[in-house]
Amino acid sequence: MTITQLQYVLAVAEHKNFTLAAEKCFVTQPTLSMQIQKIEEELAIQIFDRTKKPIQLTEIGQKIVNQAKNIVNEADRIHDIVEQQKGFIGGEFRLGIIPTVMPTLLPMFLNNFIKKYPKVKLIIEELNTNEIISKLKNGHLDAAIAVTPLEDEKIKEIVLYFEPFVAYVPENHSSFKKQEITIDDLDINEILLLQDGHCFRDGILNLCKNKGQNENNHFQIESGSFETLIKLADEGLGTTLLPYLHTLDLNEKNKTKLRHFASPKPAREVSLIFPKNELKIHIIDALRNSISGVVRGAIAFQNVEIISPIQKK
Repeated sequence: MTITQLQYVLAVAEHKNFTLAAEKCFVTQPTLSMQIQKIEEELAIQIFDRTKKPIQLTEIGQKIVNQAKNIVNEADRIHDIVEQQKGFIGGEFRLGIIPTVMPTLLPMFLNNFIKKYPKVKLIIEELNTNEIISKLKNGHLDAAIAVTPLEDEKIKEIVLYFEPFVAYVPENHSSFKKQEITIDDLDINEILLLQDGHCFRDGILNLCKNKGQNENNHFQIESGSFETLIKLADEGLGTTLLPYLHTLDLNEKNKTKLRHFASPKPAREVSLIFPKNELKIHIIDALRNSISGVVRGAIAFQNVEIISPIQKK
């Protein structure tokens, strides 16, 4: 069998369709089908159950696919070794970033990175954490920037920075007159939250995990953007929490409504994450150095308490 044949097997396993897999591999469907059939004949087994729609892996087929992923990755590692030996930092690199990090962090490092490493072609996607984990494991991302710890044994995490939570409190709120607030000042029933699927939302729920939610609320609002939550808070509909970097771009009037937490400040841990068998570690190191260089000057908080993004039951 060949590496190319194994790549065809992986494509069909992912897309559960021979025609779509052939399109993704840039070959004709008969060519792809014939090459997979050759492997099945060589091994005297069936990798796919073609009687089911969509196509399913057989029990032995699943084991073969798991091993094929390792083989294809290790074959790609040869190119990685050669590039590192030559000191070459370039090529395509697919990076995922969660929505609550991308708007603030990306403008801080992207321009410097592409100038320093012009041979790297960054392909950046905004994805939620679950989508990122899935794409990392399926080989559709090389790395990602997300909130950690994720407690996933297949994912390696390199911490980039700790970003404190900051409360946005309207003038008519009882906490507005305070210089600093504590977790006890939070009321989960009046905090305006991001939509489900955002890890920042899960962090807030974990932060307020000991406070029950009142089922008699007159309304429940969940938005996809911090800007909407800020405007709703200004209308007296509640308070909200923001990541520290997001507060830097607020206008001066809105900054007067920010209230920082007393130490240790609740914070999120933002990390560069990638599969433990990742190949392009030289590009990952370059990204880490670029990001750490710009963030180090923007966030000087040390005494923090990390709030997990893992949704608590």
